[in-house]
Amino acid sequence: MVKKIIPCLDVKDGRVVKGIQFVGLRDAGDPAELAAFYNKEGADELVFLDISASVEGRDTMLDVVKKTAAQISIPLIVGGGIRTTENMKQLLDAGASKVSINSAAISNPAVITEGAKAFGSNKIIIAIDVKWSEEDQEWYVYTHGGQKKTDWKAVDWAIEVEKLGAGEILLTSMDRDGEKDGYDIEITKRVKEAVSIPVTASGGAGNVEHILAAFTEANADAALAASIFHFKETSVAEVKNYIRERGVEVK
Repeated sequence: MVKKIIPCLDVKDGRVVKGIQFVGLRDAGDPAELAAFYNKEGADELVFLDISASVEGRDTMLDVVKKTAAQISIPLIVGGGIRTTENMKQLLDAGASKVSINSAAISNPAVITEGAKAFGSNKIIIAIDVKWSEEDQEWYVYTHGGQKKTDWKAVDWAIEVEKLGAGEILLTSMDRDGEKDGYDIEITKRVKEAVSIPVTASGGAGNVEHILAAFTEANADAALAASIFHFKETSVAEVKNYIRERGVEVK
């Protein structure tokens, strides 16, 4: 399986931001400009997450999505505030290649099946934000930008969304997010082993070695990163060269 490198644009109020464990956000630039830059850099796909849409109970910013999509030739995955198939259609019409759903999938799982039927499973990504519970010794799923804990255990929910028709999983470790200590290999590996659809590792990339580990140790299909790319600590090209030199096939 050819692995993919995916930069992530967390967008709030029309600007790209980056925080640690979903809080303490700092500005990282204009979404359309950054998208154009990553397109040239050789990114395989781009994720655009309107991170406050679910919390604020509104739809994703269509105008910003349109501007961003116009700048790139690679697939654009858009998430944040998607509650209905109508929301999905608007985003796909605005230039999104796939949509990513988190909170609405938990509150209304039927929306996964409806979306898969309307647009094809390959267009439906389920974003799963997980956090470790010391008390239960278990990873739980969180919604609303990491603000609400659910009763779903991460692996159980991953199995469920595949059954419902999801085409991919975007798995983010909230504990690792922005910490740059590496992905949570253990939960990524467990989810990957439990499902047959592609799994993207997210949350914690601090260097090229971490991205390699997501592929070699957790068997992730793709690795998503934000800080290390936005703040020019490394580049997509450098990551791809490093991974290729170690015998892992990347796009």
